[in-house]
Amino acid sequence: MAEMWINMGPQHPMTHGLWNLRIKVDGETITDAEPEVGYLHRGIEKLCEGKTYTQIIPLADRLCYGSSMTWSHLYCLTVEDLMGVEVPERAEYIRVAAIEMQRIASHLMWLAAYAVDLGAMVGFIYTMRDREVFIDLLQALTGSRLTYNYPRIGGVAHDVPPDFERDSLRACDYMEKKLVEYEDLFDGSKIFMMRNVGVGKLRKEDAMNLGVTGPPLRASGVNYDLRKDMSYSVYPELDFQACTLPDGDCYARYRVRMDEMYESCKIVRQAIQKMPKGKWRIVAPRNAPSGTGLGRVEDPRGEGMMYVVGDGTDKPYRLKIRSPIFVTVSAAKKMLVGYKVADVVAIMGGLDMCIGEADR
Repeated sequence: MAEMWINMGPQHPMTHGLWNLRIKVDGETITDAEPEVGYLHRGIEKLCEGKTYTQIIPLADRLCYGSSMTWSHLYCLTVEDLMGVEVPERAEYIRVAAIEMQRIASHLMWLAAYAVDLGAMVGFIYTMRDREVFIDLLQALTGSRLTYNYPRIGGVAHDVPPDFERDSLRACDYMEKKLVEYEDLFDGSKIFMMRNVGVGKLRKEDAMNLGVTGPPLRASGVNYDLRKDMSYSVYPELDFQACTLPDGDCYARYRVRMDEMYESCKIVRQAIQKMPKGKWRIVAPRNAPSGTGLGRVEDPRGEGMMYVVGDGTDKPYRLKIRSPIFVTVSAAKKMLVGYKVADVVAIMGGLDMCIGEADR
């Protein structure tokens, strides 16, 4: 049979965003693949050059609606590096608790979408219901449910609300019980296992050579997590494990995210219990010195990085953003070739695409 190209996007239920996946097929077998992004480019990096350092925080939130807290935190870390600002210890613990809650909420949203992709509608209902527990906590902390505008250069916008510690610990206890139920639901589903185990394998060497980071990298057997390997904030003070599996298939990527939610519950619990009294913010200077600043964080989707150049004014001369998904999607060909058209949804869904941060 003659080979042909198929466009899966830019409007397609599989894409979870505005991008296009072109696959070349011979019958039902994929022989080539080309991801195409750029449909959602908003010029955020250039836009930042016309705004003050403080005005950029809400923009950073909008890089990823699924993990906005992580990106505004990364931006503040980067500018603090440029300005030489030291954040109060209490603010560091509040930040870590908030971004780990965000990680759980982000992974749950991914799991909900993935369940629907693979025909497990009940998985969507359960995970979105339980995600509300953490969204409610983030709302109590920040006043918002999607884009939080909470981290500040020099700390956080305000202290935690009354009973936040108690509610956070209860949420972690609740989530750990629900994760066991999810494992029964998904791992006990023959259809789910058939569509994941041994599908979309990404070799360890390919993942490393292509710059893949986050759960897809750790699911290929690479023990690399920025929270451990280039630790920042108060992560060195906390006891947790980087989650890895050697198989490199869709099931391993699912399993790594499940394990990470357990670890995030442990981190939140420790951050709450170790949180000291004191200031949660210092006043940062309005103008940054001439020079450069660099920030790196372990986003739920991989390594996020920002690089800022200051010129002595209240606006950055240049801001550069490294998106984990922009790099990870480049490995699509390695994961797709040799598999069937029907496997595309499982393979690409397992990457947790976010086009907002990929296109920027």
